[in-house]
Amino acid sequence: MKLSELGEFGLIDLLAKTVGTSPNNQLLIGIGDDAAAWHGDASIQLATVDSLIQGVHFSLDIISWEELGWKALAVNLSDIAAMGGLPRYALVSLALPDSTEVEEVIALYKGIIELAKQFEVAIVGGDTSSAPLVTISITILGSTKSQDKHVLSRSAAKPGEKVAVTGYLGAAAAGAETLSKQLQFSPEATACLKEAFLRPYPRIAEGQLLVEQGVKTAIDISDGLISDLDHICKASQVSARIEVDRVPILPTVKTNFGDRALELALSGGEDYELLFTGSAQVVDKVRTATSRPVTVIGEVVADKIGAVTLVDSKGNPFNLTKVGWEHFTLR
Repeated sequence: MKLSELGEFGLIDLLAKTVGTSPNNQLLIGIGDDAAAWHGDASIQLATVDSLIQGVHFSLDIISWEELGWKALAVNLSDIAAMGGLPRYALVSLALPDSTEVEEVIALYKGIIELAKQFEVAIVGGDTSSAPLVTISITILGSTKSQDKHVLSRSAAKPGEKVAVTGYLGAAAAGAETLSKQLQFSPEATACLKEAFLRPYPRIAEGQLLVEQGVKTAIDISDGLISDLDHICKASQVSARIEVDRVPILPTVKTNFGDRALELALSGGEDYELLFTGSAQVVDKVRTATSRPVTVIGEVVADKIGAVTLVDSKGNPFNLTKVGWEHFTLR
């Protein structure tokens, strides 16, 4: 059945049944009313919204509807992780062509729900409309664990702090290229790279840990390591010096992309790992407290505001032609 046959209100009723009852006992009213309602708590509140637009952020030729649902929620949850918060509620707005099959929308929601359940996020409403292309906009409402917990920000980095990153980089960009160019590696490598791009995993637990260990500044790597570090430097009125040979690259990317692996790790984006700054002691505490790899890749310096300098292991300048993703720019 196509959406043109089911209609807007039929779709809303169907999605409400698909989502089901929320396990969140603070929720008073969810899908089906003019607005959602819930009991507040004594903590700092967080809100973020992100959109995925067909032809700009994704192609249905290389991503399934279920994978699209997962990713649409994941990129929003990652913003909450970058603030050190806990996601609580999600509002899902869909703009879809009339010819979209109802089964495709249900598959999309299955992907959203699968990830939402892992973080106990309640889907409490949204909006639906017709459009020539698919657009998915998700708003996440979250909070800190308690009122006395600070949030991570981009504007608290200080000269002398170390620059560190969780996990490994480059896999998502390598996965995007693998899919778009239909590259073939070993079955294990191909599956690994595709998974990294199609089903990123938001680092909610790691964001919480950064707060607990005293980190003040962080960002999730969505646009690319260098581009996102530039956001921190500009917001904090500092600069950074990065040793490119210390950047942690997923071994599968190194093996299959060779000399291009470093470029993918530095500017590819969509890894959704956490990039943060802190004193050497704080970074050591973070590394000890988590099972996820934490790598120091450089330091914050007092230089030209917003400058990110790249050097190799010998201190020689390293030039990068592509910094990262930015909307509304000529490429």
